[in-house]
Amino acid sequence: MRLTRFLSFSTAALSVAALSAATLCCVATLQAAPPASWPQWRGPNQNGVAPAGTYPAEWAEDAGVRWKQPVEGRGGSTPVIAGDLAFLTSGIDGNNSLLAFQLNEGGKVAWKTEFGEDTKGKHKKGSGSNPSPVTDGEFVFAYYRSGDLGCARLNGEQVWHINLQERYGDDTLWWDLGSSPTLIDNLIVIAVMQSPEKKDGSAANRTGDASYLVAFNRKTGEEAWKVSRELGAPSEAAQSYTTPIAIEDQGLIAVMGADHLTIHSAKDGHELGRVGGFNPGQDQYFRSISSPVVSGDIVVCPYARGETITACKISDVIAGKGRDSIVWERDDLGSDVPTPAIEDGRVYVAGDKKRRGIITALDLKTGKTIWEYELDKSRIDFSSSPLVAQDHLYITAENGTTFVVGPLSGTEPRLVSTNPVGDDAQFTVSSMVPYNGTALLQRTRNMLYLFGK
Repeated sequence: MRLTRFLSFSTAALSVAALSAATLCCVATLQAAPPASWPQWRGPNQNGVAPAGTYPAEWAEDAGVRWKQPVEGRGGSTPVIAGDLAFLTSGIDGNNSLLAFQLNEGGKVAWKTEFGEDTKGKHKKGSGSNPSPVTDGEFVFAYYRSGDLGCARLNGEQVWHINLQERYGDDTLWWDLGSSPTLIDNLIVIAVMQSPEKKDGSAANRTGDASYLVAFNRKTGEEAWKVSRELGAPSEAAQSYTTPIAIEDQGLIAVMGADHLTIHSAKDGHELGRVGGFNPGQDQYFRSISSPVVSGDIVVCPYARGETITACKISDVIAGKGRDSIVWERDDLGSDVPTPAIEDGRVYVAGDKKRRGIITALDLKTGKTIWEYELDKSRIDFSSSPLVAQDHLYITAENGTTFVVGPLSGTEPRLVSTNPVGDDAQFTVSSMVPYNGTALLQRTRNMLYLFGK
């Protein structure tokens, strides 16, 4: 609220004391909403880069842990942070729960609220609470496997609640929903990318397209726009667990899945351009999990179950150049589940599956390898996405152990530390989150840890 508007009825009639009080009131109103320092999965720019700070590079269960708290229920969502509150989702006693943890008070649970009932799971790594919540510092939004999408204030008060599957049609994903919501302008955007029919071939109950991009007004939950994303990919290849990427400075949204990259207007969802051909052999099982990542005019797209990675020029995609918008592509590396991070013209790829534990730094402009580092061989895979912080890369394995590699700016980085935790139960899939420039927050299978002195 602008002070001039607040005082427009008659500034002359106010005494100096009243004017001071009014000013203080206005300032308090402006400062009421805490900053959302880590508003969504992969951070404020969705690139996996922490703000400048002094972050811990080494810890153990009995050293370097500020606190740890059990997390009730089951979930794979990455926490998000506004002020000193962290939010995450979990399936608790059959319900979709949203929890708030007080980071500056030992991680105690500040509140818990529920948005509908959980549905049956489909994969050992999955849960009904795989999508990460998002927050704008005023509201926090949560999305679940059941199709429930809810909005709450930062004090836990529910604002609105809808169910996408009840409104638009059945979930036909073969595995547990994983795409997180994205915030842009005054909207919350969700991508639903799935097969027209169920896994057994039977028809799904729906009123429109199986795959779509939909946006809702943050404050009311009212649909702002909805557009089809039916792209003709075969069988499971039509399914995607990726998260839409907001390109805020251009009012754009990038979506990867169903063998295509599409660029949309945030204003009305209209598709502005697309790149196909990510599945030239029409493999039926090329579902996508690792999300795209954007830097400037370049969008980097992992695909083909971790066997390819492609960079496209966004302006060329919008200009209708299709595959001619490709700047570079590699078919000798990639990541199936972890989403790459980008900082200072470098793309950091944490390999999994066939390239398990191989960390690669690529030049953003050319795609050429700058350096590569291989962690000790292990049967433990990687589902978390890497975090860049203080010239180091943090890579968390599915047993909760985090490897720190650096310095990233060098030509020959080394393993700085290996950091196991007491909660080594399979499967940790949540990504590391920076807090207050001095600490790191990690959700393991059963615990929430805050690392730092």
